[in-house]
Amino acid sequence: MENYPGFDSEHLRRLDERLAARSLAAIWIARPNGFAWLTGGSNVVDRAGSVGVAAAGYDGDEVRMITNSIEAERLATEELPDTVTVESYEWHESSLATAVKARSPEPAAADFDVPGFETLDTTDLRQPLTEPETERYRKLGAATAEAVEATCREASPEDTEQMIAARLCGRLAEDGIDSPVVLIGGEERAPHYRHPTPTETGIGGYALVVVTAERDGLFASCTRTITFDPPEWLLERHHAAARVEATALAATREIGTEGGTAGDVFEMIQDAYDAVGWDGEWRRHHQGGAAGFAGREWIATPDSTESVYLPMAYAWNPTVEGAKSEDTVLVDANGYETLTVGDWPTITVEAVGYDEMFQRPAVLER
Repeated sequence: MENYPGFDSEHLRRLDERLAARSLAAIWIARPNGFAWLTGGSNVVDRAGSVGVAAAGYDGDEVRMITNSIEAERLATEELPDTVTVESYEWHESSLATAVKARSPEPAAADFDVPGFETLDTTDLRQPLTEPETERYRKLGAATAEAVEATCREASPEDTEQMIAARLCGRLAEDGIDSPVVLIGGEERAPHYRHPTPTETGIGGYALVVVTAERDGLFASCTRTITFDPPEWLLERHHAAARVEATALAATREIGTEGGTAGDVFEMIQDAYDAVGWDGEWRRHHQGGAAGFAGREWIATPDSTESVYLPMAYAWNPTVEGAKSEDTVLVDANGYETLTVGDWPTITVEAVGYDEMFQRPAVLER
């Protein structure tokens, strides 16, 4: 059913296809990223949980939601289109899975554990991005970059990693953006740890400021590098990482257009590391992959079989011993659009194996 008010018709078309392909009477989605993809709302109360407090169901005719008696009014009023039927159960008498099982036609599938239901993975349903999602992504990306860059510009060598993280999270929160990943690595820790979770250590001569931000179910990632008294090797390594990132983007567009897998993109990333003088450096950190309703819808590996969809957001994040290059970029058959775009200096780099030049974030000298 493609014209259900309040919902992206492309989402419902994909669900209709899944219902038909698996001979299902209903599909239920309760994991936060899938719930946000379908409804545009949030079912999260406890951020530590993998399943939200409500499940959205689709049977080919309508979308309805089941939740407990605590959350029903709030979700209906603040998170969902008016066209959604909301059903509730007494919080002390049942569980979400039990309530869904009792109210759903069968056979059914769910993205969480419901007795007797088939398992549902919504990752492919969420790809590629639709135009309404792209518009929301642009706003999220710009706001994320603005917060990261403002935080970088006010930093000082005496700041601790935790101080910078706190400022960044606060800026994002003021704009309704959550920050599930914040990494701050100063000169002492960034060269040694690929995931420098913030500590009380001062940043000193330079820092990597890394974030994955989320709003309305979409995730945007970016990294910025600031320097005060940088090590002599930083600019060379940053340039190498930027060329690898550019190569990943060029390979994504080629393979997404001509056909292939994430593993094919990864092969080009491996070749790029070799070409810039860092053969095997990919072994020390994951290289990123598709982004959307997860920080990474998938992470590429040498054996990846995931499809490369266009148009889709990609967040490739190559690292070279203390340097990193990363943005969230919309890739389609016609080119590239950096979503996490702000007011930051750039460098021009050439993709390895492609006759394409890219503007990537530079190191900001303070």
